[in-house]
Amino acid sequence: MEISRRSALIGGAAAVPLLMTGSGLAQAATWKLKWSPQANKDGLGAFEGIEDDRAGSHPGTKHIYASGSDYRFDMHTRDRDTSTDRQRNEVRGMKAGGQNLDVGNGETWKWTYSMFIPSSLKSTTSFTHIMQTKMPGLGSAPVTVMSLRRTGGVQKIEFKITEGNVLVGNVDLEPLHNKWIDTEVEIKVGNGTGRVRWVVREGGRIVLDATKNNVDTWLDDRLRPKWGIYRSLGDTSGSLQNCYLLLRNLKAYKFE
Repeated sequence: MEISRRSALIGGAAAVPLLMTGSGLAQAATWKLKWSPQANKDGLGAFEGIEDDRAGSHPGTKHIYASGSDYRFDMHTRDRDTSTDRQRNEVRGMKAGGQNLDVGNGETWKWTYSMFIPSSLKSTTSFTHIMQTKMPGLGSAPVTVMSLRRTGGVQKIEFKITEGNVLVGNVDLEPLHNKWIDTEVEIKVGNGTGRVRWVVREGGRIVLDATKNNVDTWLDDRLRPKWGIYRSLGDTSGSLQNCYLLLRNLKAYKFE
């Protein structure tokens, strides 16, 4: 059942809005670091929740854990989600100082991090998401997704806005396999007036920098990011195998 769009957009900020300080002097808004977990210090306490084999399909096995300075997500072909046509090992939300960080309508946030996608984690003919933004609650569709998807038989990594099936951009995945790549996701949250910018870098070289304006990046309540491996078993390319995903240097900034 489709979730209704209930909340009107709170007035979006201009490109460089001015904020009034206590002294009455105008101050330009800027990016403020809100979240910067260290895997070897904060562990999984950096996240609002953990979805590690929630169906109990692989008992005695931990699929999500800190590995040195990295967050590691393992996926095995035997793993199943509570919806048995798919697999899901993900973390959700952000926690800092013991408090959940909420992303609200009208706000602009940016997430930056590095990821290592091994050649065993392949693009598929059905969905394989490695990052999402979602509204909390059962049955809510993702608002945005970063996915590994085959396009014309070619492995791609892509970023889409779910409402309207808007492709922000995609790039060939195979040249990015088995190396650390950097990504940046910037989202202005808005009910039809949002913006998404997605950047991918490899070895300091920009391989993709794409933006979509006037898009729908809001459902209701609040928005939160998710990371991990969430994939359909409906792949027809024979690409599903035991695999993993590594993330490091996760940071979240708010424009204020």
